[in-house]
Amino acid sequence: MEVELRGITKRFGPVTANDDVNLTIRSGEVLGLLGENGAGKSTMMNILSGLYSPDEGEILIDGKPANIHGPGDAIAAGIGMVHQHFMLVPVFTVAENVILGIEPTGRLDYLDLATARKQVREINETYGLEVDPDALIEDLPVGIQQRVEIIKVLFRSAEVLILDEPTAVLTPQEVEEFFEIVRSLRKAGKAIVFITHKLHEILEISDRINVLRGGKITGEGDPKAVNEQELAEMMVGRPVSFDVEKGPFKPGDTMLDVSELVVLRENDEIAVDNISLQVRSGEVVGIAGVQGNGQSALIEALTGLQHASNGSIRFLGEDITHASVRQRHRMGMAHIPEDRHKSGMIANFTIFENMVLNTYYEDRFSSGPNIKWPDVLKTAAQYAIDFDVRTPSVYLNAGNLSGGNQQKMVVARELERETRLVIAAQPTRGLDVGSIEYIHARLMAARDEGDGVLIVSSELDEILSLSDRILVMFKGRIVAEFNCAAGPVDKNAVGLAMAGASQ
Repeated sequence: MEVELRGITKRFGPVTANDDVNLTIRSGEVLGLLGENGAGKSTMMNILSGLYSPDEGEILIDGKPANIHGPGDAIAAGIGMVHQHFMLVPVFTVAENVILGIEPTGRLDYLDLATARKQVREINETYGLEVDPDALIEDLPVGIQQRVEIIKVLFRSAEVLILDEPTAVLTPQEVEEFFEIVRSLRKAGKAIVFITHKLHEILEISDRINVLRGGKITGEGDPKAVNEQELAEMMVGRPVSFDVEKGPFKPGDTMLDVSELVVLRENDEIAVDNISLQVRSGEVVGIAGVQGNGQSALIEALTGLQHASNGSIRFLGEDITHASVRQRHRMGMAHIPEDRHKSGMIANFTIFENMVLNTYYEDRFSSGPNIKWPDVLKTAAQYAIDFDVRTPSVYLNAGNLSGGNQQKMVVARELERETRLVIAAQPTRGLDVGSIEYIHARLMAARDEGDGVLIVSSELDEILSLSDRILVMFKGRIVAEFNCAAGPVDKNAVGLAMAGASQ
């Protein structure tokens, strides 16, 4: 099977998302699609999967024009898309999610779940997916939920699979398992489009690479012949530095002091188990760990989003264990949340409204009960420029931004004010290399200006490059500490600690 996009152009008002794009996708290969945030990658794939209609151009399948006017047409043509943000019903089982919309029925039109379970098991065995058809989605880790999305498109007989930022929320171990699945799909003759910002991943898994910049294909690469530096330059149009520039390590007073902290999950299981840690002025403390080992609960307790069951949290010498989110914020605590949609933004609000979600009440933006909207607009526009939030206008709803630009909007709001402590959870998730370079520089600037910085990231390389000290979390406890200021840290030793070997 060969799918060709020929002369595809798509506009959204004054913005041209895709500009005369030509692309070919073939069976039995992985096409890597690389580009900055807002380069037009997802728009192009949304056109192929029937969610958008092109303004110009056509789609051909095996040389013949394809009439794709909606997702149903794309599915009928054998094209399926696994979106960056999963489309699953948490309280349904795997099998129930897989059959939604095409439910098999038996006698008297009763739902035939037995047949659905059988088909899910057959797909599991064919591609090595290993998913329990009867498991509830809400009980599954992110990596397994992603496999369910793949089963959904395979259940619909997809021959072309579009994977949009598939590793954005996966741990390093899950990424390796995912790549094995992709290889099995390729071996079975499927055509796969792999959309990502991660250069090392696209070099590892792709057979061909196309690079998008500004809505146009600006380069092609053979994974065996190009390197990360060359791909990065194709993406952003300039040389990109992969090295984090850090000033001399000059730690000061303790900014954050956590003592014997215990945090429970909703089912009263222990998420954070008697943790003590400190973050000093002028220091970056990185927390490494496989996702799901209590990092999220720790960050929520530190920022006031969740109550501590025991222990204390002190910030700038004051006990803030029971302080509100706003109190912590007004003291100079910044929080870049790991889930921007849940805790970082309101999709139906404009960009300028999102930029002042936690500062609208300050004197610079408020006069009594009235908000000074001209001041808000001016500030938001400057934030967008400073952090390269790609948008035609700050009047646009934040939900219309690409995922990476949403992240940059949140980071801009948190860092473009007076701060004393920056708590950053997955700060560069879903960002391209240029944006990662800029945000790393801003985090280092906060550290060099005397802020304390606490970073949680599933990207071990990010933790290693940014941190002055590394704490490793495993099953809710801190099980190891590494001093980066004393010299290079052994990556393998950190990885073993993340797997619980130090226990």
